[in-house]
This record gives sequence, structure tokens and C-alpha cells, in this order.
Amino acid sequence: MIPITDCADGHASIRLYGYANIAMVIAMTKVEVFDPAMCCSTGVCGPNVDPLLPRFAADLDWLKSKGVQVERYNLAQEVAAFVGNPIVKAMLNSQGTKCLPLILVNGKIVSQSGYPSRKALANLVAVDYQPEPQLEETKCQSSLVSIGGASIKGKQ
Repeated sequence: MIPITDCADGHASIRLYGYANIAMVIAMTKVEVFDPAMCCSTGVCGPNVDPLLPRFAADLDWLKSKGVQVERYNLAQEVAAFVGNPIVKAMLNSQGTKCLPLILVNGKIVSQSGYPSRKALANLVAVDYQPEPQLEETKCQSSLVSIGGASIKGKQ
């Protein structure tokens, strides 16, 4: 068994048989999304849903499944997160809300004014890209069958 010692600076020190000290940095990537004002946390409600929003929400869930810490803030509901982050506050002061959505990775701006694709997100956080599942459209043939005087409409 290899002894591991936690250090106060967030590093872990591993001692291998007295011959070498190897320092490892254990860090989790953090993605913060600062969305414009929307009616709900994901923007996928109401009669006119932007098709990018459900895709982006699914991409964020995918990042979470890869071990990435994801935080998402909506300007209409979480103003304190916007003014409490000096980087976001400065962008809003200089550009207004046109810079939103603003995406930070480990506290640095990596995207603004649009939602990146899954492939771009994978590159930004250095995880292996996996394409999103594709739905296949199938043709269904509808038929009308009469059984004992009752009609049943079905698909074949």
C-alpha cells in the first residue's frame, strides 16, 4: 500500500518506497454558466423554447457525468450570483446583458453571448468528446382493422 499524505495547500504527497516524493494536484474542473433572464432555471418552458437550451442542458448533464462540477445561474432568479462574481459583474458593467450567456471554467471566461456545442465544451474542460445521442425517425404505417363490427386503428 502506498502512503498518501494530505498537505495544507490542497496537494497530496505520495511516498514511494523512500525513493521519490511525487506531488499530485487533485483538482476538479468547475464550469459556471451565467444565463440571461429566463422564466425558469433552464429556459425550456413556455410556448417558444429555443432548441439550443434543451441541448445545452443535456450537455451540462453530460459534463456532470464526466466528473465536472457545473453551476448554472439565471439572472432573473439569482442576481446575487452575478453581482457576487467580480468577473461577471465587470462584464455586465462594460457590455450589459448582451454578454450573456457567460461561461467560466475555473474562474476564467471561455465563452460569451452564446451556448457552446458539446464538442466545444469537451475541449474547454479537457474531457473526451462523446457525440450526443441521435434520434432516428422511423416511418409508421397506420392501418384500420375491423374486428367484429368494431374498428381499431393501429400502427404496424
